[in-house]
Order: sequence, then structure tokens, then C-alpha cells
Amino acid sequence: MRNILIGIFAAIVLTSATAHAADAPVPYGAPPPHYGPPPPYAPPAPQYGPPILIYPWVGPYVGVNAGFQWTSNTGGPSPSGFAGGLQGGFNWQSGPWVYGVETDFNLSGASDRFADFQFSNPWFGTIRGRAGYAVDAVFLYGTGGLAYGINTVERAGLSDSSAHLGWTIGAGVEFGLAPLGFGPRWSAKAEYLHLGLSQGAVLPASIPANFQSNVFHLGVNYHF
Repeated sequence: MRNILIGIFAAIVLTSATAHAADAPVPYGAPPPHYGPPPPYAPPAPQYGPPILIYPWVGPYVGVNAGFQWTSNTGGPSPSGFAGGLQGGFNWQSGPWVYGVETDFNLSGASDRFADFQFSNPWFGTIRGRAGYAVDAVFLYGTGGLAYGINTVERAGLSDSSAHLGWTIGAGVEFGLAPLGFGPRWSAKAEYLHLGLSQGAVLPASIPANFQSNVFHLGVNYHF
């Protein structure tokens, strides 16, 4: 029993001495204590928010469209019919904001007869600005600018066609088709335009007409 107590006492003394030596200051000129290499640094996992998706709308494009044209023609016939043609333009983009210019040229079958007058709009075109906001692959925009076209009046075997300038305003939505597997160069659009082309009296005994035309068309664009 005595030997056991002596052994326990010796262990306590030895442990205390070792701890005291570890806490003692290093004498001047003595080499610094050697420690093992630090554990490898593991940087914290990065924290990301939801990704911000910016669909590439910037650049030139060309396309085709087809739709329907109908009119509200005061003082005369109200032509309506199918219309379609070509369009092209250029977009600039700043984040989700997209703006640009577009021009189109369309052939139209819009015509109507009123009494002995036949009124038609064989073709028309526009030069417009576009501006709007893109939500990923969906671009919502307003548009407006210059309209031009040919108005034709026929009466009693006589026919007259004259070019007229006017204005147009409208809105539309364009969809990037990349999410559907068509690649980022293709898009589809739906657009409404209101055109104002004034028609004066061009035949003997004819009457002036304010040619107000509405166009709704669907289109496909290829972006370069």
C-alpha cells in the first residue's frame, strides 16, 4: 500500500512540473519551440444567391412575319385581309433593358368595296424604335415611328395608287427559343401595330379618307 501511495504522489509531482515547464517563458537566445505543421486550411464554402440570367438580345437580326390587317376608314370602305412580309433590326442591351430600331415591309390583301368605290392597301412598311424590358428569354416592348404605304382607289374603271406617309405605334412580346432547344439565335414574336395613313381625294368626285389600320402579326427572327 505504501508503494502505491508513493507512486501516485510521484506521478502528481511529475505532471505538475511538466505543466510548469511548458508555461515557462523561453530564455533569450534560445531557439523557438518547434511545433508541428498547422492543419490544412479549408476555406468556407462560398455562398451564392440565385443566378441572374441575362438572355443575349443584343445585335442584328432579320425575320419574317404573317398576320391580319383591318381598318377603320372614316368616310369610305374599311379594307381587311391577310398581310405578311420581312423585318430586320438591331438591338442594344444594358442588363435587362433592351432598345433598338426595326424596319419592316409587308404585302397586304386588305381591300373592301363601298358603293362604287374599291379601296385597298397593297403594301406598307414601318421604321420604328423599340424599347422594353427582358425577363430572361421574354422581351416585352413598346414601339413607334414612321409608317408609309400605297393606297389604291378604284371607281368606274378608273384606278389611282398613291404613296402616303404617316405614323405607327404599338407593342409586342418576343420570346427567345433557346430554352426550347432551338439555340440562342432564334426568337418568335407577337406584335400589334396601329398605323395612321391619310388618303386625300385622288379621283374625280372621290372623297378624302383617314386610313386607320390595325395589324396583328406573328413572326420569327434570326439573330446574328
